[in-house]
Parts: sequence; structure tokens; C-alpha cells
Amino acid sequence: MKFRLIFLSIVSLALCALAGWYIINQAFDDSGATAAGAAQSAPPPAVQTVNGETVVVVSPDAQRAGHIEIAPLAAVTSQSGINADATVIDLQPLFDLRNRVASARADVDTFTAQAASSRTQYEGSRTLFNDDRNISQKSLQAAQSTMQGDAAKLQSAQVTLDGLAGTLRQQFGNALANAATAPASTLFQRLQSGQSVVLRVTLPASFGTTPPERIAVDTPSGGTVPARRLSASPLADPAIQGTPWFYVADTVLPANLRTSARVPTSGEAVSGLLIPEQAVVWYGGQTWAYVRTAHDRFTRRYVPAVNAGDHGFMVTTGFRAGDQVVTQGAQLLLSEEIKPQGIGTACKDPPECDD
Repeated sequence: MKFRLIFLSIVSLALCALAGWYIINQAFDDSGATAAGAAQSAPPPAVQTVNGETVVVVSPDAQRAGHIEIAPLAAVTSQSGINADATVIDLQPLFDLRNRVASARADVDTFTAQAASSRTQYEGSRTLFNDDRNISQKSLQAAQSTMQGDAAKLQSAQVTLDGLAGTLRQQFGNALANAATAPASTLFQRLQSGQSVVLRVTLPASFGTTPPERIAVDTPSGGTVPARRLSASPLADPAIQGTPWFYVADTVLPANLRTSARVPTSGEAVSGLLIPEQAVVWYGGQTWAYVRTAHDRFTRRYVPAVNAGDHGFMVTTGFRAGDQVVTQGAQLLLSEEIKPQGIGTACKDPPECDD
């Protein structure tokens, strides 16, 4: 009996020792796993410095949540130029003047024929009168009066025609006036059918007497259409300083529309990369764009603003064709970059946060 009690005591002590060892070992394993898990779940710093360059680290999940979008840069070729004010002119006065000129020309033709006929009749009557008075003097005077009346009508019709033609040129220039008065003008037919429009483009005085032959005109839809030079505009826009010129564009635009035109200042083409306007952010008084250098890393690069255009910034340095430029979410990346780093915002002692 005594021996059995001793045996049970030894077995109990052994079991207790094993249980204690298991509990201690499990506790160490749990603490190690917790530390390892914490180490794995801890995110890397949001902003890092790599090779002297500031890098913003954003995970792919965070990029999707922040709606960050990118697009590759492609090489483009453009011409240096300036923006000029352009107005689509109302052509109804041109059409009305053209109709009046046509009517006046018809009158001139009619009175020319009448004057020629009455002169012939007068010359015949005078010959008969001089030939032994074969007609009366009264008939001769009537023929002369008719001739003089028809000549006066012809002169009046010619003055009216010349006045209308002058008004046409004073308002619309030589090119449009010639198109309106020509028997068959393709330009006037396209204008009258609404297939083409005429724009008054006000250019700086520096262009002198030789403005560019072709320009690009902005449309309300956000695109551009080419336009070719017609002639100098006799009338100017009083609200805009400069030299007005007429250009014609083969498109449909509403009359009196005010838009802008891209006018080249040099015939030489310039190659470079076009940074989209929506990709550029302002910081420190300068323009910047973010480039994705890895699946979760973004770097801010300087964009010179000297070559700013209507649709973006032309650059020749600092970027390469194929660079993944952030076209949406660049402001979010800038906010993350300039945000103070290493400052804890969570309260470590919740009871002390109750203010």
C-alpha cells in the first residue's frame, strides 16, 4: 500500500513537470509567432530615400483604393507657337451682299443692252435726218432722249454695282469678295452649304504681313481642326489688340463662337515627350509629375513650365519614352510625400484620451 502511494506520487510529479514544460514552451512559441506576425504585418515607411531620390511607397491595394492611374509617355513632334483669339464670323451679311451684287450686275447688263440699242436707233435716226430730212426733227430728238435716258440708267446701275462690290470688299476682304462674285466658286458653295466656316483670328503685330499659312483651331468638343489663311480682315475686333486675318476651316461651328487658335511661330518641328496636363501638380511654385518606378514606388520629377501648351507640357529632359506617369492621383501622392513622417497619431493610453 505504501509502495503504491509512493509510485502514484512520483507519476503525479512527472505529469506536473511535463505539463509545466509544455505550457512554458507553448507560451514562448506563441510570443515568437506574435512577434513574427507583427513584424510581417508592419507596413514599410510611406516615404523613403533611395539613391538621393524621394520615393513614395504605395501598395497596389492602396493604389486601387486611391484611384491612382498611370499612362506611358510617348514621343511626339510639335511646332512652337502661340495662342491667338479667334471668332467664327456670321456669314449672313456676306450672302445678302452677294445677292444684292448679283441683282445690281443684272441691272447693269440690262441697261447696257438698252443703252446700246437706243444708241443704235439714234444713230440711224440721225442718218435719216441728215439725208434730206427723211424723218422729222422731233423723231430725232425723241431717239436722242431715249439714248440719253438709257445711258443715265446704265451709269446709275454701274455706280450701285461698284458701291456694293466695294462694301463687300471692305467688310470681307478680297478672297471672300472674289469667291462671292465668281460665277462658280467651290469656296463660296461650301460656305453657303455650311460645310466650312470663316474665322477672324487676331495675331500679334510681330507676325507682320506674312502670317502662317495654316493654323489649328480649338473646337467646343475639346479637339482641334486645321484652318488655312484667306486674306487680311478689313474689320477688327475692338476688344482685341492685334492684326486680324481671315482663316477658313472645313468644319461646322456656330456663328459668333469665340475660341482660340494655335498659331505656329516657327516652321521647325520639335521632338519631345508630352506630359498630360492632369498629371502635373504644383509644389513650391514649380510644376512636377510623378513617375511609377516599381509596382509600389513613385518618384516626383520636375516638369519645366516654359513649354506649356493647351493639352500638357512638352519636355525633352528628365523623362524617357515609356515612363509610367501618374495621370490621376498625383495630388494624393504629393500629400503623402510632404506629410510629416514618424509622428504617432494613435493614443497609447485610451483613458487619457478622454478630454
